[in-house]
Amino acid sequence: MDAKNVPQDQISTYANHSKAIYAKNDNGEYTVVASSGWDVEEEVTKQALNEFQRLALAAYQQVEKGEKSPLYYHMFAQRMDLMVLAQSMGWFQWRVKRHFIPRVFAKLSPAKLAQYSEALGISVQQLRTLPKLTQQE
Repeated sequence: MDAKNVPQDQISTYANHSKAIYAKNDNGEYTVVASSGWDVEEEVTKQALNEFQRLALAAYQQVEKGEKSPLYYHMFAQRMDLMVLAQSMGWFQWRVKRHFIPRVFAKLSPAKLAQYSEALGISVQQLRTLPKLTQQE
């Protein structure tokens, strides 16, 4: 892409920030150009965020029913999936998935809970419980 064609659509998901894009300058060399976003990128980002919100609400219901541990909800609420959470923990996916089982999660050591807490960016207390959701969530 030529530097003069780098999108500058002022998308809301960038929150008035810019993103570095590599593009060719007038000499045909690659250079870094600031972009304020592209409308298509904004739409895709919003769709992804809506999907995580949908997954979090479905997970919330499963946790309320006792089918899954609170970890399952918090994973989606923090915009992660099994693969991302497992990579953040440095563990195999099967190990993290096992912690979605309420009785297994209840027996996790304080050290493992602290690791999850750090990876998810929430406190251990928050990790162990479900938040109260409002109508709009």
